[in-house]
Parts: sequence; structure tokens; C-alpha cells
Amino acid sequence: MAGQTSLAEFDDAFHPDPRRLPLVERRISSFLIASSAFFLIYISLRIMFVPPRPVAEPPRQPDIADVAGEAVAEKDGDADVQPDAVPEGDEETIDRPGSPTWSTLGSMDADSGHVMLMTLNSRGAGIERIELTERKPNGRLKYRRVDVRSGYLGYLASDPESTETGVRVNVVGPGTPAATAVSQVPNVADGLKVGDLIVGLDDAEIANSQMLADALNQTEPGDSVRLEVIRGEGDSAMTINFAAALTEHPLDLVRLSNRGGEDEIRGNLPRLSSLMTVSRVGRKEILPDQQTILGGSDPAALNWNQVDDAAPGEADTDDAKVAEAERNQDDDGDASSISYRVRLSGAEMARVGGGALAMRRTYTIRPGSYLIDMRVALENQSEQMQPLAYRLEGVNGVTLEGWWYSNKISPNWGGSAARDVVYRTAAEGHELVSGYGILKQARKDSATNHQVLFAPDSPAAAKQLDYVGVDAQYFTVAYLPPADEQDSFRNAFRRVAATIVADAREVPNNQERAVNTSFFLDSNLVDVPAGGSIEQELRLFAGPKQPDLLATVGLDECIYYGWFSLPARWLGHLLHALSSVGNYAVAIILLTVIVRGVMFPLSRKAAVNAQRMQELAPELKKITEKYKDDMEGRIRAQRDLQKRVGFNPMAGCLPMFLQLPIFIGLYRTLSVDIELRQAAFASWTSWASNLAAPDMLTYWGDWLWDYLSGRGTGWLGPYFNILPMIVVVLFLAQQKMFMPPATDEQTALTQKMMNYMTLVMGLFFF
Repeated sequence: MAGQTSLAEFDDAFHPDPRRLPLVERRISSFLIASSAFFLIYISLRIMFVPPRPVAEPPRQPDIADVAGEAVAEKDGDADVQPDAVPEGDEETIDRPGSPTWSTLGSMDADSGHVMLMTLNSRGAGIERIELTERKPNGRLKYRRVDVRSGYLGYLASDPESTETGVRVNVVGPGTPAATAVSQVPNVADGLKVGDLIVGLDDAEIANSQMLADALNQTEPGDSVRLEVIRGEGDSAMTINFAAALTEHPLDLVRLSNRGGEDEIRGNLPRLSSLMTVSRVGRKEILPDQQTILGGSDPAALNWNQVDDAAPGEADTDDAKVAEAERNQDDDGDASSISYRVRLSGAEMARVGGGALAMRRTYTIRPGSYLIDMRVALENQSEQMQPLAYRLEGVNGVTLEGWWYSNKISPNWGGSAARDVVYRTAAEGHELVSGYGILKQARKDSATNHQVLFAPDSPAAAKQLDYVGVDAQYFTVAYLPPADEQDSFRNAFRRVAATIVADAREVPNNQERAVNTSFFLDSNLVDVPAGGSIEQELRLFAGPKQPDLLATVGLDECIYYGWFSLPARWLGHLLHALSSVGNYAVAIILLTVIVRGVMFPLSRKAAVNAQRMQELAPELKKITEKYKDDMEGRIRAQRDLQKRVGFNPMAGCLPMFLQLPIFIGLYRTLSVDIELRQAAFASWTSWASNLAAPDMLTYWGDWLWDYLSGRGTGWLGPYFNILPMIVVVLFLAQQKMFMPPATDEQTALTQKMMNYMTLVMGLFFF
């Protein structure tokens, strides 16, 4: 129609053929290309060499207590009573253990059927460590540490700050190499014991935890090492040698943030997971960004007693009757559990305007399950009614593996951290709160290191909680309702908030994605009569983001594909089907070939259209020369030519848009599929041993500058990767083979810029 511009004219106006541009237009085009390339290179160099703008340092936050299990200082020589156990003037004496003890649930033994090994600390009765121990059909660990290739002895809960010569064994997990170590001394049972002191490994002397870690770093899975151990004290001490067969390092999904290896960063604070405290008593409540009511005793800093698994309301009131730790068998004979209990005296609670109370909690796990059943109770032991509420903290210290290279897909425009908080309510559905966003807010306001998900004054639907947890790239750890009492969980909390377990001002720039993220739940306020209690049952899921597994517990929305999720899911199913060849690297190649094959008709149409455009170039050039000063006449002549030969310039663009969802879906399915994690390119080489990570040909972080090789702070990362180099070489070879010779100065400049841009893109790929 007259006065309208066709698609062909629009394409010609914005994508003219350089060979038919007049001199002025060619110079303008050359200038635009050169300036765009300069801008891109300038931005890249600025990121590499110019330090980021310093962040204003907020006032220092109160330190968060490190409850990693350090011994409590003795008071007046009494090792059985903690310093705050007997307040001055208190008529009741409460004896608490003077030092923490460690216990385990689950096993690493392949024959046990367990898929996890959990270590608990009586200091605060919290979770110190959760290791995944599920096995493949070939007997190897299904989920191991991908960043550790040395042999594994077992988690010993030793104190890294200890001045004792040697490494004290505080816990021995069932099925670990430490537990199965073979005694070399007659009449001495196999396996290390709690209290043993490791002083040697093979020919190396071991004086502290770091020396033991360094010695183990020189080993490989399958190696047998000789351990020199001192057992007993004084005259009864004896030296025992053990032969331990090391294994692969299981994935420690939950751990203290100062024991995660090289991926850990400064600023993250070590704190036990799933701690419990009193959030409100009477009119006193925990202040924002505090862990306990000011002036009151902090249960997270107390050593709890391990007790019999009696019902919370039936707990004895005489601490002298507390039984030693024992694992209790449930009715099905398979589940095992551990219970803890701590009492706060009337004098301790009087500081915050309350009366005596007790807290109790139980952990239960079953073979073959990634679910941990939990039960918490807050008991009123005073002689009058008390308004009470408890706070239950979430899990922190979730694995950080690969945070400096992984690309976690997020529904938020602001991006995500390596560990984010996910939750679901009836009002909002599934939501993700970025740990990176909470950190930025805490840097702006040191009094705000949390983000409220819902508050007491929120609408009822907003407080109907289905789950809340910490989400990582391939794993999720979340609180869930009990299987048969979902409503009791959904309406049990008046406040839930996402938080960071870190000193915001200490987290280094460019490493913010690795911030330690967690959450907490405040229960509803209940008027508890004398002798009554608040009780709550819930489950903790700690496992892999496998679609089928997450669907069984209602966490399937934690796997997020972003845009074009439908083709991503289809391609994921196809990838798993192709994996029957026995190698995921081959399966990825086959999947790529299939996708390219299916897309071939569209790709061919685009290529033919480009060839037609090249054939018409001489005619278009003649039209340009004929209508130098008549833009309208030139466009009309070009349109007539295209109509006469049956050429549509948009036909080359449409196929590209149709292919876009497929290729984005392919990228997304490869980004989130947990089966690619620790899948190796080949069993005979350690190169490309994790298809979800860079190929890591060789480590250069020990000699390259930090701004190039630092984790998060470096442009290239700590490993040299060969695959991006191969891609760049192939791109340059392809351009040289198939790009037609330059016909003028402008075309030659364009080809040079394409070569330079290929090198820049190779850097981005790296």
C-alpha cells in the first residue's frame, strides 16, 4: 500500500549489503562497528582491571555465636556445670554437660540401606553435618564431592583450633573408613573410637587437623593408609596402628561454613543448623537480627542432654534421671532416632520475665529416605500459665560446590546466589529469595540482615506455609509438613524470614554469590498452662533435585527451567534415554546431532535465503548507483526486484526465531540436569570428570594473579580449560574456509572485526 514500508524495505534499511553502500554510508557503518567493538572491549577490560566501587562500610553487626562444638570454659574448676548453668541466687541447680558430645544417625555402609549420614552436636542440639551416601549399582557413591579427588577417612568433628598435639576423634560415623579401619594390634577391636588421638598417618607426623588434611590430600580413593593412634590417658595410654582403606569423599550437603574447603569465603559464619530457641515469653520477644531474647540464656550455646525418646509431655523433671544417648527403634524396626532436652531454670527465665521451661527435640531417619522426621516441644515448667513461642532456625552451610562457575537459573531479574531461600504459601505460590539480595540489603542497613516472608499481620493465606528451605544448584534442603498432618504445619507459624549467616561487611566483593543463606520460623504464640507444652512435628528433606524424587515430596517447583521450559523438559527426557549408551558425554553429542538434524530444514532455508541475497547483490548494487539521490525510488526498485524474483528477506530471520526456543531449551536442560553432575567424559582420565563444570585441564590458581584466577574475583578462574580454546580455533577455521574473499575495504574491515569478536566471545565462553 502507498505510504507504507514493507518488511523487505525495513530489512534493507537496517541491514544493507556493505558492498552496495555509497562511500559515506560505508564509512558510517565502519565507524559504528569499530565503536561498538571498542565499547565491548573497554567494558571487558574495565571489569578485569578496574576495582569495583567500594561499598560503604556499615556499623559492625553483633557477632553470631560459633556453635561448632568448642568446649565450654570451666567455672571454679567444675567441668560438669557451664558458666551460666547456675545463676547467682538461683535456688535450683541445673547440671548440664560441660562439653558437647557428637552423635550420628544413618550410615555410610552400603549394606545398611541408608542414603545419608547425619552428625548431631549436643551444643544447641543442632545438625553439624549431613553427608549423602547413596550408592550406584557399581557400588560407587552416587553423590560425591566433585571438588575433592583425594581419599576420605571420615568426619571426625575434630577442633581445628585445638592446641593439643594430634587430632582428637570426637565422632566416628558408621561405615566410614575410620569405623572400618583394621587394628594391627592383637585383642584390639577394629575401628577408631571416640577419644582416640591420631598422631601419625603413614610416615607423616600429625600434630593438628590441617596436617591431617594435608596428608590425606596426597592420597587417592582406594589407597590404604596406616594410622598411628593413641588410646587412653596417662599410664593406661597405648599406641595402636590401624590400616584404613580410603574411599571417595561423599558430598557433605550440609556442613559448617569454615570446613568446606577452597570454595568457602571470608565473612560466612560457622553455625549449626536447625537450632531452636525461645522466640517469645510474655511480652519479651527476640529483636530483629538477634538469635535469642536479650538478657536470656541462649539454648544454642548450651549443651543439651541426650535423653530417652519419651513423649515431650512425659519427660522427667529430675535431670539426675536423664538417660545416656541411645538410638531408639521405631515400631517398624528400621528407623533410628536421637532425642535432646535442655531445661532453663526459673532464675534464668526471670531475666526476661518468664518462668522455668524446657525444650526438647527428636531426629529420626529411615533407610533409603532423604527425609528426616523432626519433633520439637517447648514445655512450661512453671506454676502458672505462660505465653510462649519458639524459633526454629533453618539449615545453613549448604554445599557451595562450583559457585564460581555455575549458572543457576532464577525467576528473579536480579539473579540468584549459590544458596537461595525457596518457599511456598497458599497466597504467593512458589517463590525464591536471593541470598545475594539479602546481602546487598544488609550492606545498606546493618540492622537488616533478613527479609520477612510473612509476618503476624499478614493475611491468613500468606501464612499457610507448604515448605521453606535453602536451594542450591543441584540440591535442596527444606522443611516440609508431616506426611499425614499437613495442616498442623501450614498454620503453625506467625513469622518466617530469609536471612544470611554471615558478616555482611566481611564478604568480599565479587564473591557475594557464595554468602551463607538460611531462614527461621517463629511459632504461633500460645498460652501454655502450667505443665503443658507446645509441640510440632515436621520433616526435613535433604537431597538431590531429581524430578521424580522432588515430586513425591511436593518440591518439584524447585527445578526451574525458566522460559521455554516445555522443550527443556522434552530434551531432558531424550537426554536420559540416550544415556543408555553408557556415557553422558556421548549422549550430549547425540542429543546435539538430533536437535541440529531436526532443525536442518529451517537452517537450510536460512542458508538458501542468504545465498539468494548474495546472488542479488550485483542487481541491488546497480539499483543503489542508479538511485543515489532518490531514496524512495531506490526502495521501490528494490521491492520490485524482490517481488519479481520471489525473494523475501525476512524469510532468513523467521527460521532463526523458530529455532530459538529449542536451543534455549537445550541449554537450560543441560544447566539443571543433576545427572550430568560428576558424569565423566571418560573413566580413564580425570579431565572433564564433571560434565556440569568446566573441563579443568590443569590448575593454575597457585601461580596466576588472583584477579585472573581467583574464585569469583578472577576473570578466568583457577583452572585452565582447553575446550573453549578448541571452540575458538574451530570458529576461526570455519570463517576462513567459508567466508568469501573481501571485495572492498569495508568488507575486509568487517571480516577482521568478526575475527576479533570471535576471540572476545572465546573469552566469554572461558
